[in-house]
Amino acid sequence: MESPTQYIDGFVAAVPTANKAAYTAYARQAVALFKKHGAIRLVECWGDDVPPGEITSFPMAVQCQDDETVVFSWIVWPSKAVRDAGMAKVMADPDIQAMDPMPFDGKRLIYGGFEIIVDE
Repeated sequence: MESPTQYIDGFVAAVPTANKAAYTAYARQAVALFKKHGAIRLVECWGDDVPPGEITSFPMAVQCQDDETVVFSWIVWPSKAVRDAGMAKVMADPDIQAMDPMPFDGKRLIYGGFEIIVDE
């Protein structure tokens, strides 16, 4: 099977558990903004079974506190070129300034771009 051309941005964050509704509202605003600039899909996942680790784990990676929940999310783009252009447009879009403030500590957000190598 030929490698897909889609490109993924992945994110892991620690969100105060009490901010679940605010985070969901924030994510819904982000969906519209990212899709406006070329994203195909945005998925947000609220941690349900995210065990702490002894050497590595999602909670350790984002320094998750007892009153926080790990969130795992991703954005699907048609290609890396569309992602690069789309991300630049998102960051320059005045609508991003109108969004509610991030309901979590953005300094502990982990993110990266990924080329799909298997998609079956």
